[in-house]
Amino acid sequence: MEILELINNGSKQLKDKNINSHKIDSEILLSEALNQTREKILINLDKKIDSKKISNFYKFIERRSSKEPIAYILKKKEFWSKSFLVDYNTLIPRPETELMVEKIVKIFKTKNIYVLDIGTGTGCILLSILSELKNSKGIGIDISSKTIKTANTNLKKHKLTQRAKFYRRSLDEIYHDKFDLIVSNPPYIKRKDLKNLNEDIKKFEPKLALDGGNDGLDVIRKVIYKSKNILKIKGMLALEIGNEQFKKVSKILESNKFKTRYLVKDYRENIRCILSTLEN
Repeated sequence: MEILELINNGSKQLKDKNINSHKIDSEILLSEALNQTREKILINLDKKIDSKKISNFYKFIERRSSKEPIAYILKKKEFWSKSFLVDYNTLIPRPETELMVEKIVKIFKTKNIYVLDIGTGTGCILLSILSELKNSKGIGIDISSKTIKTANTNLKKHKLTQRAKFYRRSLDEIYHDKFDLIVSNPPYIKRKDLKNLNEDIKKFEPKLALDGGNDGLDVIRKVIYKSKNILKIKGMLALEIGNEQFKKVSKILESNKFKTRYLVKDYRENIRCILSTLEN
């Protein structure tokens, strides 16, 4: 069977399952099955493929048909122009989080800082920041040992073991360090809204990384409260939030001696990140 026919067959199967990105998904999954770039397969559409690779391709298509995210099938996700290992224990990195990283890098580009990443997941936020701030160091924490294992794989992959460490710790286990920057993309979805999430998120991504409690702010409150005790004065807290949480989170920050300095909007002009400094 030729590449073009495989792409079309996969695309049709995904389209029948109401997957909007059916064509590009089919191309990506075929490129993975063939261990070739998508660009290469698209200029060789008449090339015949052997049966074993065809079988692997259709296994990928079956998984995607069940709404499994592409990132979990490929076991990787691009973030900040780098490839990160992802698995079922980690939230899939999102493009809007790159906007937060971009702002942080601009603010601290000439400084050497000590960073804490709370709820680190894949480690992509901390590792991306440190890849740009060449003399800075940091740690990432997460309560899941499996997640920390994934983060450590990414740490070694991106050759940052001299400047970053990952630990299985809760917020309550960070006492003595004083950080220049604390960054967090915490769970912020209301518990009652979890059932309304897209099927690919609801069925496959870790609930622990999504569930923000009854009002979506449980973990955000803890991060803010803890941060005021472990940030240096004038240190910065960069917090990713949900679409409609800006006003409520701003009040929590203000009541804990934080002053909002910068806001980051997503591609739909929603405020998705608040960067604030700890005041005296």
